[in-house]
Amino acid sequence: MQKHNICKFVSPTENASLLVSRFILETNPAVMETAAILGEHRVILVTAGEGTLAFGGSSCSAIPGDLVFGFSGEQFQAHPGPGFQYMYVDFHGTRGEELLRRFGIRPATRRSSGFEGLIPLWIESLARADERTIDLAAESMLLYALSRLSGQLAGETGPVRQVMELSEARFTDPNLSLSALAEELGYNTKYLSHLFKAKTGTGYTDYLRNLRIGYAVSLFDHGIDSVKNVALLSGFADPLYFSAVFKKHTGLSPKDYKGKR
Repeated sequence: MQKHNICKFVSPTENASLLVSRFILETNPAVMETAAILGEHRVILVTAGEGTLAFGGSSCSAIPGDLVFGFSGEQFQAHPGPGFQYMYVDFHGTRGEELLRRFGIRPATRRSSGFEGLIPLWIESLARADERTIDLAAESMLLYALSRLSGQLAGETGPVRQVMELSEARFTDPNLSLSALAEELGYNTKYLSHLFKAKTGTGYTDYLRNLRIGYAVSLFDHGIDSVKNVALLSGFADPLYFSAVFKKHTGLSPKDYKGKR
């Protein structure tokens, strides 16, 4: 049976602080399996089947009702099972960044479940939208999903939240480590590592690497061309190691990424 994607592209206004550029129902496995670097943030709603969503060096399983965020600069690729489908909205802008910070959405908290109720709403909204209303449809689905998500994320407290907040404030320090944070917070390192993985679905090393590589991508995007400087500013003491991690995360070497941008 032939499958057809629904793709509707938005032309944002220049002065908007929340810009939505795509509202798509993805059904094509070949497209899903093609790795690509995200040029914007992306919120994904899984609508059917089961699969895996990979972001750089980390991945998460995905079933209907899962809401998953990808971040600008990450390499994204899906590994679909039979009948796997998802919808997504791509967005950027200063308000988009503020909303992610407000609701604590980061690589370690990218996946949330239990949003099956959004599926018919998103499908109907995309189907009914036309050129005059597609921007409103995409933005409203994004904002509604965030409003539903905020209730879940707001309840996260304790050492995991402390680790995240300290890491986001200090990730440019090459000496930052979970063991140092555990000592500062008064926890056993193994216990904190296990708790962090259980709460976020990812290991602390991957979480910290994602923070640093995401920042490195933003530095390149803002015109800093020196690989050594970007490495040091992003928390990597060794530029050669940084280059290897950057390529594993994005699929491109720093030099190739600069060329593409």
